Amino acid sequence: MTTEYTPRLFERDSEIRAIGEGLLACALPREAWTHEAHLGACLWLLTERRDIDVDAEIAGVIRRFNESVGGVNDDTQGYHDSITRAYVAGVRLFLAQTAETDLAERVNALLLSDMGRRDWPLRFYTRERLFSVEARRQFVEPDLGPLPGRWGLEAS
Repeated sequence: MTTEYTPRLFERDSEIRAIGEGLLACALPREAWTHEAHLGACLWLLTERRDIDVDAEIAGVIRRFNESVGGVNDDTQGYHDSITRAYVAGVRLFLAQTAETDLAERVNALLLSDMGRRDWPLRFYTRERLFSVEARRQFVEPDLGPLPGRWGLEAS
């Protein structure tokens, strides 16, 4: 995870919806599945697709998408459960702390916030624990402090 990175922001709500819908339909181009797309899709799912139980379904959604574009979900690549769950917790915390605005405005604010940083999960995990095979394959509890919300208590 890089710490010095300027995120690509979204101009329109429709861009984020297209990412989310493309993810669900396994129709998103592989190169479009960026850090920004991950967080935009997560925020979209949590706010506009309440018919989807993100906690129960996100792993399958991302794994299916990865495989649909020729990716592999194994011990070294593809879906990473603990990182995904950390960001879901972070997006929920962000949503709880911010006023409701247009989708693109909200996603852009998330991307520019602490919770949108690529290294945000390292507030809660040591690098060794977060990048372990176990943490990739299934959710492991953080070793530096609890995740906010459903997966822990309060963010630091």
